[in-house]
Amino acid sequence: MNRSLKEATVKTFTYATTKQLIGHLRDFLMAYNVAKRLKALRGKTPWQFIQQEWKNKPQNFTIDRSLIHRGTNI
Repeated sequence: MNRSLKEATVKTFTYATTKQLIGHLRDFLMAYNVAKRLKALRGKTPWQFIQQEWKNKPQNFTIDRSLIHRGTNI
């Protein structure tokens, strides 16, 4: 993933500001998560995989508040 990010951003484009880089990273990650089919996810996109897991195992997406350390924001 790090290589994919680097090749799609700093190795390909020049940014005048950090804000431009951050915006491009955000856009790239959104496109990647909804379009890139991955072998490790059995041909699903990351978004499709999360939707499937949410449907099949919703308990994995709950937060046990007792495990949150004081001062941590979630």
